[in-house]
Amino acid sequence: MERVRDVSELPKAHLHLHFTGSMRPGTVLELADKYGVRLPETLSEALTSGEPPKLRATDERGWFRFQRLYDAARSCLREPEDIQRLVREAAEEDVRDGAGWLEIQVDPTSYAPRLGGLIPALEIILDAVETTSRETGLGMRVLVAANRMKHPLDARTLARLAVRYAEQGVVGFGLSNDERRGMARDFDRAFHIAREGGLLSAPHGGELTGPASVRDCLDDLDADRIGHGVRAAEDPRLLKRLAERGVTCEVCPASNVALGVYEKPEDVPLRTFFEAGVPMALGADDPLLFGSRLAAQYEIARRHHGFTDEELAELARQSVRASAAPEAVKARLLTGVDDWLSAS
Repeated sequence: MERVRDVSELPKAHLHLHFTGSMRPGTVLELADKYGVRLPETLSEALTSGEPPKLRATDERGWFRFQRLYDAARSCLREPEDIQRLVREAAEEDVRDGAGWLEIQVDPTSYAPRLGGLIPALEIILDAVETTSRETGLGMRVLVAANRMKHPLDARTLARLAVRYAEQGVVGFGLSNDERRGMARDFDRAFHIAREGGLLSAPHGGELTGPASVRDCLDDLDADRIGHGVRAAEDPRLLKRLAERGVTCEVCPASNVALGVYEKPEDVPLRTFFEAGVPMALGADDPLLFGSRLAAQYEIARRHHGFTDEELAELARQSVRASAAPEAVKARLLTGVDDWLSAS
């Protein structure tokens, strides 16, 4: 009988993790108590019970409810030491799950009001990332993400800021929130600024809307990676295009099911993407609200899609190759993947 290897020991890169959504449930509860924040009852009950809240974001009302819970958790982050704690704990969780590289995604405007402004907020985050990386040994960088719900001029401001800190820990520029709002082309100037500054283009697309959203990310934002992208499975020609261009999709299986994009784990098109040659980087998205972290996404691939250990190893390799890690780090992680696979 073939030995089943522990996926938490498989070296991998984590490329789709949102800042607030990375928090441990206990941390949110502690900080809410510390600052007297009244959490929504559904969130408080979920964090206390250990069961993720019931979410479905395929309609406007469901997405609003998801954002309300997310914003409530974010409101518990008020001091630099809270940011440091979040980053440290996110790193510890990823190290436990076998990550050797983490690119954490953040919109610093969300934290600026409590941290002294936009620039201080980003500097506090980057300082926490640098300190944590040094202390834990986990390679860490930041992907600055604009918000589709805000004006494209705000995105340009963020893009310029991200480029300014490209040598201090920022490696990419993204676009998040409800993709049913704000056309990708409205943000093309911001992404041009980011690309000209040497940053990866990694917008969200193809999650809540169909293949056209993925095409827009390719055509209008010249995406290197796409957050989610799973709806591309509905268009074979688009899958072929992604494969030919080597555009990596940051697929988050547990998140897709939790938000109602797919009814059950078996429906997430992991096998479709893999067989079409589309690179994937499995991610946890917002484990605070979806209840599972990085290694669990690989378990979903194994349990619900029949991925062998050889195929899981290839998924890990794809995540490493798509990362902004230095070549020496990539080489070390890829060697570690081979060692994991060859271990008896």
